[in-house]
Amino acid sequence: MEGESFFVSVYKEERKLDKKKYYITTAIAYTSGKPHIGNTYEAILADSIARFKRQQGYDVFFQTGTDEHGQKIELKAAEAGVTCKEFVDNVAGEIKNIWDLMNTSYDKFIRTTDDYHEKQVQKIFKKLYDQGDIYKGYYEGMYCTPCESFFTESQLVDGKCPDCGRPVTPAKEEAYFFRMSKYAQRLIDHINTHPEFIQPVSRKNEMMNNFLLPGLQDLCVSRTSFKWGIPVDFDPKHVVYVWLDALTNYITGIGYDCDGENTEQFKKDWPADLHLIGKDIIRFHTIYWPIFLMALDLPLPKQIFGHPWLLQGDGKMSKSKGNVLYADQLVDFFGVDAVRYFVLHEMPFENDGVITWELMVERLNSELANTLGNLVNRTISMSNKYFGGEVKNTNVCEPVDEELKAVVLGTKAKVAAKMEELRVADAITEIFTLFKRCNKYIDETMPWALAKEEDKQDRLATVLYNLVEGICIGASLLESFMPETTGKILAQLNAPKREYEELETFGLYPSGNKVTEKPEILFARLDVKEVLEKVEAMKEAEKTEEAAEEKEEAPVVDIEAKEEVTFDDFMKMQFQVGEIIACEEVKKSKKLLCSQVKIGSQVKQIVSGIKSNYKPEDMVGKKVMVLVNLKPAKLAGVVSEGMILCAEGLDGELALMTPDKDMPAGAEIC
Repeated sequence: MEGESFFVSVYKEERKLDKKKYYITTAIAYTSGKPHIGNTYEAILADSIARFKRQQGYDVFFQTGTDEHGQKIELKAAEAGVTCKEFVDNVAGEIKNIWDLMNTSYDKFIRTTDDYHEKQVQKIFKKLYDQGDIYKGYYEGMYCTPCESFFTESQLVDGKCPDCGRPVTPAKEEAYFFRMSKYAQRLIDHINTHPEFIQPVSRKNEMMNNFLLPGLQDLCVSRTSFKWGIPVDFDPKHVVYVWLDALTNYITGIGYDCDGENTEQFKKDWPADLHLIGKDIIRFHTIYWPIFLMALDLPLPKQIFGHPWLLQGDGKMSKSKGNVLYADQLVDFFGVDAVRYFVLHEMPFENDGVITWELMVERLNSELANTLGNLVNRTISMSNKYFGGEVKNTNVCEPVDEELKAVVLGTKAKVAAKMEELRVADAITEIFTLFKRCNKYIDETMPWALAKEEDKQDRLATVLYNLVEGICIGASLLESFMPETTGKILAQLNAPKREYEELETFGLYPSGNKVTEKPEILFARLDVKEVLEKVEAMKEAEKTEEAAEEKEEAPVVDIEAKEEVTFDDFMKMQFQVGEIIACEEVKKSKKLLCSQVKIGSQVKQIVSGIKSNYKPEDMVGKKVMVLVNLKPAKLAGVVSEGMILCAEGLDGELALMTPDKDMPAGAEIC
């Protein structure tokens, strides 16, 4: 026995050494806020692929993490009244907790604020600068803060960001640039000779036709207008721009060293086998990232898959629309594996998927509770009812058994073929086809009828054995997608976990084994009306909480106190309501508007420095607060006979002081 154990041990070690590596990454999540279920989908998708590759025997390394630098973070931290590091520490922790909640089996969670990453980014920047790929210049263009991207006027769509549709602002600053055109043809050649490099094919066509073939512009790779980033060590007023920082996580996380001292893991795992990303950042991963790697003289990743979006109803999720769903909310209603099943099964390969509360309930009831849960429960219950829980193969077979076995044993190859193409939803469908065939087998063999005939007991035993065996194989294939459910099913069947090689063999369940006495309900059916009522209650509670937080955290402004005045001084000032009847720009000024203000029966001309906040046509008809008896003065050559009062916010934005009820022009303000 000792000798046998030794040889088994040696065999297992040899298998480890023979394993092919598989390095898979997600895009690193941006730490501007809590990720919604659409963001979380990517981590679940990557996890299902990683788990399946492990099941196939691959030596898998699965990396995910957080992207933590940039102007948006700097602004968010300032709004929250905390340091940038405190802000990203909090959000990164929340992201990691959600990834853990969804049972993602990542091997590495990298943060771009990690010391080793920041040092390597600085080295990479210097190397690319020294070899002439990066040069200093001057940037002027339209900037989208949420996307951390510059655009030319011609690239905008209706004057807005072409990626996210949000407003852009003019930006002009000194910056370092990367010579993209130097490597463009080499990248085009690579894409043409490696058809699997960008998937789906529609994403490849988009990148080639819209960006590469028309010609690449040099890429801005540093910023000076904010500080929250990795400093360029030889020019500290610059910070490394987000994409050169963020994209390099895929190599720094596995031990890349720009000085050539790469770790053994990097030597083993690079190039990545799969970068899994959202379709909205496909350009950065299929154009910028490969060119950076070419400049570093590193192999390109084998495949980049731009998955579609998970939409809420018929639109992209956004907080402003109020249609955001979060993973932890969904888990509270449906459980972890039900949420995993839904986002994996409902997302098409190429087109956007849709998630709604109603659809979640429908799928849970029809597929998880009926098809799978009911199958397991019925099989265990009948085994207990007819044979005291004992599952025995008496080999009393009929032709229908071979039909069942053919479906069960053919599922592994079908699932593997779908997973090879990254068609995860289709792979899950194949597994549920197996479960549906088992349900049909129950209807065909009618165990309840066999139980009534004494001479059919061996046939009944074979039927139940075939069901248990079919469920074991199906559950083992389901593990990559619904790991907790697989564990529960196999535990109730008192069955060991099947190795991947065993999933094409029927009859491995030990004859005479006993199932559990009391089957657990895997998925309880839900009433859609009750769920929607709870959802509405949850939304109302959130609104109340947000309103309380906004009230509690309302911003205040402290200004330097002026010299005290007496009541007599105050009474010298005359404030009245004025109605603006005409307004125009002051031609010699970039800041001034000239308004004709009706105050009682007279009209005064008042010049105000509010052009940055109000257009002349917006002013006409407004009732405003006017200091009437201010001594006249000339501003930019135009006489001003009073002052229109405004409030100034934290960011310098101005707001006219107006009465909250309709008051006649000339009404005294006292």
